Amino acid sequence: MNWIELRALNSIYANGEVKLNDTLVKSGEINFLINSLSVLDTSHNKLFCLNGFTDIYEKDYLEQYNHYETFLSDNELLKPQLRFEESDIKILIGIKEDMETGNLLPLREQIIKKEATVRIVSLMFFKNEKYLLGKEALINAVKKLLQIEELADDKDLQYKYVLECSDPQCIVLCENIDFLKRPTLARANQIELWYAGGKNVTKLDYANTRGLPIYYSCDWDYDGLYVIYPLVKEKIPSIQLLTPNGSPRGIEETEHNSKWENIKNKNIDTMLTPEQLSIMNDLIRCNQWIIEESNDLIDMMRK
Repeated sequence: MNWIELRALNSIYANGEVKLNDTLVKSGEINFLINSLSVLDTSHNKLFCLNGFTDIYEKDYLEQYNHYETFLSDNELLKPQLRFEESDIKILIGIKEDMETGNLLPLREQIIKKEATVRIVSLMFFKNEKYLLGKEALINAVKKLLQIEELADDKDLQYKYVLECSDPQCIVLCENIDFLKRPTLARANQIELWYAGGKNVTKLDYANTRGLPIYYSCDWDYDGLYVIYPLVKEKIPSIQLLTPNGSPRGIEETEHNSKWENIKNKNIDTMLTPEQLSIMNDLIRCNQWIIEESNDLIDMMRK
């Protein structure tokens, strides 16, 4: 859902009805409440509540709406034409929380120092490097929360981002940015973290591991194992894949886009240990994946 849908449901809860618009007519969530749960209905260009809506709204929507509204209001992001997706708001809340705890400060310094582009920041926090393009309100919200004046607007993806520590004993290349946003554990265990940006591995042609052992941490899905890891392995032959310890989640349940049915070859099998191959085959059989940030990085390093 986007903010227009969220706000409309809250208006129905407060006032019993709301004026219909194109967004509400096309809303999957609202159509579910109309057609499947029969707690909303439409008439004369209005959307209004039926018996049972109040209970469902209070159970499934009210707390989250209040949380989102308070966050947007407190951070001066609550504008009349706001169309942020609910997933966008959750990401912005995460950025705010990580800035307040100090977890994002090292990454923020690198974003400023390296004059990071909109695409790079999009890749760090959202679905892909193009997600933020053309979304000025969302770009401005990210800049505001990161306390950054400007982001460059070009296609330069040549920088890798590094979370340094005082005496690194190894390097972990991360598919996603999440571990770099939590620096305390990595630094306490003398682990230097790298982030190149998912599939954007060309920059690793120039990577210098300085003789340190290097490991790869990724989503255990089709893209992470069958696409990105082989590309990384070509660039850094000595890199070793970390064995995940996070809990698998259903691909359909999480609406994940990296599907195992895309598999066209089994070349990856020779790059995995027997334990890793067993885990991957179980994930394929059960149509599941393991999200990188659900893993315990330190426990993975101990194996």
